[in-house]
Amino acid sequence: MPRLLSLFALVIALCGSSATLAQGAFPNKPVRIVVPFPAGGTTDIVARLISTDLQKMWGQPVVVENRAGAGGGIGADAVAKSPPDGYVMLMGTVGTQAINLPLYTQGGGKLSYHPLNDFTPITNIAAVPNVMVVPASLPVNSVKEFIDYARARPGKLNMASSGNGTSIHMAGELFKNLTKTYMVHLPYRGSAPAMQDLIAGNTQVMFDNLPSALPHIRSGRLKALAVTSTVRSPALPGVPTMEEAAGLKGFDATAWFGLLAPANTPREVVVKVQQDVVKILAQKDIQDRFALQGALPVGDTPEQFTAYIKAEIDKWTQVVKFSGARID
Repeated sequence: MPRLLSLFALVIALCGSSATLAQGAFPNKPVRIVVPFPAGGTTDIVARLISTDLQKMWGQPVVVENRAGAGGGIGADAVAKSPPDGYVMLMGTVGTQAINLPLYTQGGGKLSYHPLNDFTPITNIAAVPNVMVVPASLPVNSVKEFIDYARARPGKLNMASSGNGTSIHMAGELFKNLTKTYMVHLPYRGSAPAMQDLIAGNTQVMFDNLPSALPHIRSGRLKALAVTSTVRSPALPGVPTMEEAAGLKGFDATAWFGLLAPANTPREVVVKVQQDVVKILAQKDIQDRFALQGALPVGDTPEQFTAYIKAEIDKWTQVVKFSGARID
């Protein structure tokens, strides 16, 4: 009997090895990167910047799939429930991986996924500041003028965002709290539709990710009043920080975008994707394209990205409590 068991174990091992060999090296079929927001926003822009080069490196289609809704929660939840093989990845954001958890908890609800337990972080790809923008037609030209304008019209101004729980939403909530202004928050299903209504004058302010706002700032359709980072952006060197513009010391609402796979994705797959993305981010043409978008390439390790997400959850939990923002 022991000998039969040993032979059985050997057969199982050989079958497993044959299956692994038959599968081949990753990737040997199309890969999907799920963007949990509509096309045209910064998350989508970052995903498409790297997907083209990944497709060239891998010789397989790398498809960007937009699955919007619930502040990025629908797309994130879909990836969390996907097979852990690396063929479906999430372009996660500070909203999906750090803000949504405390935002839902404070409202007494429950997030349908856990931003760390249900994912394997691969690498943080880019960090960008948000920028406070208003329609060109709005009669304000500085943050201080906007604060006075809003205080004179409590509840009459609309603040657009790409969805509940996004960095765009939370930057606005932080601004409202610190400046004692009241504006009605209007969440959209992504940055692009929110931007369209802002340009049309249907809303009066937005704290958009810099890459998606830049074309409209450069065209003159929007006015940039301040960036939400602690230092000025090289893409908009003439635009002050919130501290410079209105004395809002320490105001920091930097957005970031990184790749994550479902939990328990094989280590070798995670390492390969991370190393290949880092190679892409090291290319000068990619760095130049990121710079034009106002984005800073990152490319950290899975361990560093995991630690960063943990720190961001702690940070934004405090901001959510401080601002009183919630999703009921």
